[in-house]
Amino acid sequence: MDKKKAKRAVLVAVIAAAVLGAAAAVYALIINGVVVGAAEGKLVGGDEAVSFDADCILVLGAGLKPDGTPSDMLADRLKTAAQLYEAGAAPCILLSGDNSRKDYDESTAMREYAMSLGVPEDALVCDYAGFSTYESIYRARDIFSAKRIIIVTQKYHLYRALYIADALGVEAVGKDADIRQYAGQAMRDIREVLARNKDFIYTVVKPEPKYLGDKISLPVWETE
Repeated sequence: MDKKKAKRAVLVAVIAAAVLGAAAAVYALIINGVVVGAAEGKLVGGDEAVSFDADCILVLGAGLKPDGTPSDMLADRLKTAAQLYEAGAAPCILLSGDNSRKDYDESTAMREYAMSLGVPEDALVCDYAGFSTYESIYRARDIFSAKRIIIVTQKYHLYRALYIADALGVEAVGKDADIRQYAGQAMRDIREVLARNKDFIYTVVKPEPKYLGDKISLPVWETE
């Protein structure tokens, strides 16, 4: 192959890569728009959440500080959930976190923090295998038999969580926990576009979570 042909082949390869990259970016943005758009009307205020008649308030894990206490984002989710519980939005709070290692236990830290906010221990249920948003909602449905849930997380994350719930046949509304500004949010927003695309595929394929197990009953309102 002479130099002219070689340069032409390189140019064709570069153009093809650019076209494929642009197509992939457009596709990702379209899927992102589908996921965000599906949440329309499902992001609610406190009063609307209370009137939703949910089986539980689902709090999604968001990491722990080095001392083992909830991160700022997770603390705000728990504060929001505690307020909803106090207002009578649901009979219990389902704390879905990562306990994949002996030295890392999000759900227990979440329970302790919620109790410090005044939520009674018997209204708190831990899911120790909530390793992802998809798995947390799947397990809420299949392990805890939750049919109607209030999802509590930050707004940027609610769109994906609500899309997953709808795809898995769970009736859900979302209450944002944006009590303050969070460092690194711009990068988090970029990663979320990729996560929405990943979970869009998950909701089509519907793989089982890493762990399922026996069903666990959620607390219900006591009747007089």
